[in-house]
Amino acid sequence: MSVPEAAPPTERSRIRRLAQRGHYDRATLHAILDAAYVCHVAFADEHGVHCIPTACWREGEHLYIHGSNGSRMLKLAASGAQVCVTITHLDGLVLARSAFNHSMNYRSAVIYGVFEVVAAEFKSAALDALMEHIAPGRSSEARPGDANELAATTILRIALDEAASKVSDGGPEDDEADLPLPVWAGVLPMALQPRTPIVAAAPRGTPAYVQRWQDAVNGGTAVEAVHAVTAAT
Repeated sequence: MSVPEAAPPTERSRIRRLAQRGHYDRATLHAILDAAYVCHVAFADEHGVHCIPTACWREGEHLYIHGSNGSRMLKLAASGAQVCVTITHLDGLVLARSAFNHSMNYRSAVIYGVFEVVAAEFKSAALDALMEHIAPGRSSEARPGDANELAATTILRIALDEAASKVSDGGPEDDEADLPLPVWAGVLPMALQPRTPIVAAAPRGTPAYVQRWQDAVNGGTAVEAVHAVTAAT
């Protein structure tokens, strides 16, 4: 069983249910955030409680989000409202001998606090970091945002000061009385997997970051085939 490496930063971030799965160290938190492309931001306004998915990326000790200046969520978050940000990676379905003991393997993180607005002079660098998170090397190739695009975009960041991670990675935990049951038990692993890139334009051939993506699919043979089809059409 995992043991918390440090004390929770606040009482509301303390993990109570299955506390032995809790982690409060930065290394675990950073790894979970860096593996994510989407987070969920929960907030409340005069219409009730909302939880909205949005793109995210980490820089140092902050998690960043961005969007249109007209976004209800971003406008409320920029005003100093308290929020709760969550990220979850599902790693497997755990099948026990009894229905009650079925569970899931996962890595999750929860961040509490208040977002702050990223100043205009830092917007371009922050969006470059998003490009690098999506595909390392991409920020030096794609056209950066122009003045109008940057002006229409709000970028927010939240400190990781009040955060907790929770990880489950074991097999089924059956009651002793259920062990003799003639029922299959084990884990059905799950993972986010890359698929073959779909080429819309490749005037300079295949960038290194796309090739690395393709290599993870099937050894780097399909990208050239897709380019050939694209060129033929």
